[in-house]
Amino acid sequence: MSKKNKKSNKIRYFLTLIFLCIALYYTYQYYKTNDFNDFIRSEIKLYTSNFKRDSQVKFENRVSYKIESPEYNDAMFYKKIQVNKDTPYKVTCMVKTNNVKPQEEKSGVGAHISIEGTTERSIAISGTQDWQKIELIFNSKNREELNLGFRLGGYLGEAKGEAWFSNFTIEEEITSNNNEWKFACFIFETTDVNLNGNQIKLNVTQNDKKDIENTIKLFEDSCRELSKDKMMATCDIYEIDSPLAKLSYDEKYGYFVSPEDIEGQVKDKIYESDYDHIFVVVRLRR
Repeated sequence: MSKKNKKSNKIRYFLTLIFLCIALYYTYQYYKTNDFNDFIRSEIKLYTSNFKRDSQVKFENRVSYKIESPEYNDAMFYKKIQVNKDTPYKVTCMVKTNNVKPQEEKSGVGAHISIEGTTERSIAISGTQDWQKIELIFNSKNREELNLGFRLGGYLGEAKGEAWFSNFTIEEEITSNNNEWKFACFIFETTDVNLNGNQIKLNVTQNDKKDIENTIKLFEDSCRELSKDKMMATCDIYEIDSPLAKLSYDEKYGYFVSPEDIEGQVKDKIYESDYDHIFVVVRLRR
């Protein structure tokens, strides 16, 4: 083989090697961006949202899962998981949002943890927020498997914007033997809603508040006495001065207060104090 041919072969070899290195680099970058670790992408409006692994926006140096919806959509990553029947579970993750906006002003719509096909969900985050922890506590009931998702949108509506999810955990909770139960009672001082074009404004009176305090005290005493000290209930009472501005509607039962109607005004107190149950008191009649 001539020196010219040998030189030509070396050039072809190095060019091929460079081409392979470039191809491997872009293949690796594509894999990093599109490897979802068995999570499945789902959206109501197909080809509207973008799903990716984001190596630029991280929490604790971990690559995040990103959903970007330029238009209103209900989009999520979900994974089928196995659960034991009638068992409590807690799911947590970190979430960061940018310009997340629900299509309608519903507190249950935004970036959150969700069980696909149900209304079971965590608090939904909207707007522009830095990394924060959210959690979903649920009971498996008679289920042995379910689709657990990290969602931008919601069972009740759609949203647009950007959301990043990271640091997922799921724990099987141990039933507590603690006999102390924490309750919260939220009194909405004003109901100010528009029903069928009519603005209705109602106020809780001082006598109402006194009756509520007496009822709560009776409830605490009754729990202790009827259970023979096996259940100790304590209830914190909060007066909410921002009005209840909307009611949900059911064709069978009429207007009622749903969790989505009041979540925005009570979620911070619930999150801070880890209550077992809550009561909400509103005036719906004159």
